[in-house]
Amino acid sequence: MTDTAFVKGHGTENDFVLLPDANGQLDLTAERAARLCDRRAGIGGDGVIRVVRTDATDDPAAIAARGEARWFMDYRNSDGSVSEMCGNGIRVFALYLATHASIDPRDPLKVATRDGVKTITFSATDDGDVAITVDMGSPRTGQESKVSVGDRTWAAVSVDMGNPHAVTFVESLEDAGSLLEAPSIDGSVYPEGANVEFVVRRGDQHVAMRVHERGSGETRSCGTGACAVMVASAIADGADRGTPYVVDVPGGSLSITWTEDDRVLMTGPARLVAEGVTTL
Repeated sequence: MTDTAFVKGHGTENDFVLLPDANGQLDLTAERAARLCDRRAGIGGDGVIRVVRTDATDDPAAIAARGEARWFMDYRNSDGSVSEMCGNGIRVFALYLATHASIDPRDPLKVATRDGVKTITFSATDDGDVAITVDMGSPRTGQESKVSVGDRTWAAVSVDMGNPHAVTFVESLEDAGSLLEAPSIDGSVYPEGANVEFVVRRGDQHVAMRVHERGSGETRSCGTGACAVMVASAIADGADRGTPYVVDVPGGSLSITWTEDDRVLMTGPARLVAEGVTTL
């Protein structure tokens, strides 16, 4: 296999292998994505993101976005399966474009995903770092279901943020166990599987979570999952729209607001930590 350039990055320690492929030349199979994500025999990551122009791929989501977005985020889970959207991944994707492509970070950036076009803005933080805000779109809440780990079962709330989530509130995050295996969920509610979030309260508009991601296992963070957790928490609290929440994940914290016009805005950091060439 020929040499392929890559960039490694993370958002609140949810880490990704980015493959620059502006002209759509790479053949990213499920097997290749899984090899790249292997933490012992590969580069290691929770997923792979191919960075490709919308006019250089025949993915239906990219085709639909032509004329609105120049770039398409082709995201794969660590097992190689295709995913609709990744909230931490799109911040890393945006940072890559801001540092490696001809975009102006002072302007809103539109990125095509399999969950539609997302608008991203950049802002400076008090410590001189960069905060990245993603308009994650409108949440879709569904019926209640159940989540089980071992012999324990909890009620769960269904929230779709472009990919499906089962959100359950627990007494302690240790209740989720090791999460080496996927929690049991209701297949009639989640026919395509789901990410499962376990949530505890830390204070007013402040929660913490652990997540088992469909196709990746337990990860240090999940952006769409944090958004789903915020929506479920705001509903449970009866919070007014526009009330910001802090969602702690093992890899850091995200600030999330559900706006008056039914948009979920997620703000958090991103880091690019390595660049190189691989033959995987």
